[in-house]
Amino acid sequence: MISKRVGIVESIVDQSEGLDDIRVNINGDIQRAYNYPKMSGKINVGDEVVLNTTAVELSLGTGGYHFVITNLNNLESNLTEGGHIMKLRYTPFQVKVDSVEEQESNYHKKIDEFKSLNNIPVVVGTLHSMLTPFVASYKKNNPSKKLVYIMTEGAALPIYLSKNVDTLKTKGLIDSTITIGNAFGGDFECINIYTALITSKEILNADCIFISMGPGIAGTGTKYGFTGIEQGPILDAIKKLDGNPIAIPRVSFADKRDRHIGISHHSITVLKDIVNVNVNVPITNYEDEKLDLIKNQINENRLKDSHNIIFIDNKNTKEDLDYFGLKVRSMGRNYEQDKEFFDAASTAAYYVTEVCDDARRKDY
Repeated sequence: MISKRVGIVESIVDQSEGLDDIRVNINGDIQRAYNYPKMSGKINVGDEVVLNTTAVELSLGTGGYHFVITNLNNLESNLTEGGHIMKLRYTPFQVKVDSVEEQESNYHKKIDEFKSLNNIPVVVGTLHSMLTPFVASYKKNNPSKKLVYIMTEGAALPIYLSKNVDTLKTKGLIDSTITIGNAFGGDFECINIYTALITSKEILNADCIFISMGPGIAGTGTKYGFTGIEQGPILDAIKKLDGNPIAIPRVSFADKRDRHIGISHHSITVLKDIVNVNVNVPITNYEDEKLDLIKNQINENRLKDSHNIIFIDNKNTKEDLDYFGLKVRSMGRNYEQDKEFFDAASTAAYYVTEVCDDARRKDY
């Protein structure tokens, strides 16, 4: 199940608090690897490291690099000082975190006394690459409002892997991060989506919440076999806690797979068969032919019978990204190659700005 090799650290290409991009010498071959210093210890050139080489040997596109399991020259590491909640439980890699909910937490009482989200807009994406265009458009129009990002366990588990999050936090565009389930490394740790939503409101005073998995997504070409299906239960949770659930549809006209053209079959499956509550689905007013296809998909699947479909003019995505000096890429494609995908996430931000944020009213 796990392929392991021993290598020598040849060079350190890039370093941050949570992630080291290194090159390792494995039997004379120089290869790329990632080290999480909080998990596997600080790294130095010349250190001998044990590597998980499974993904590279499988030739995976996402996650196709080695990971340091342990540094034989530095066995000490420390993810958090306090806390009693374990993530990656009952595995050799289990880590201890200081979870917001636990009894010793300063926030335990606030979590326990929670009543309602009071219609806070909560936007749910299915791919991590939806985060940056949403954040750019939301913060361009709402620079003083607090935006919280909740990262689920649907893909990458350490938030440190996301260079998007690192960039957005460095630029001050994400105010706080929360990691849930077995995902870890956020500013706050929570056991599940419910307590993460409560934390966003009661502790972080969020004006808007964005939820998606970290980098990477698994799909099988089957109706239900994809990790993005988590969007449905998350939307249900938002409604249960009296929040305003907003779903970003996965839209593309550049994908070579027919099932992802227009509104992806992933989004149609979630909206038609998985989510149990009425949610808001902002749709960009694309070019006529593309918009016609999307409207046909909506009608054929009777999505208007269950959800609030809103068509919004938005030609500002690229301008918003450029304003903050941000680059985007999804499935190997940049903005110019798959603009409709990134526009969909940006349009959700305009929906929040134009309809939800000011009054938090129920009559949206």
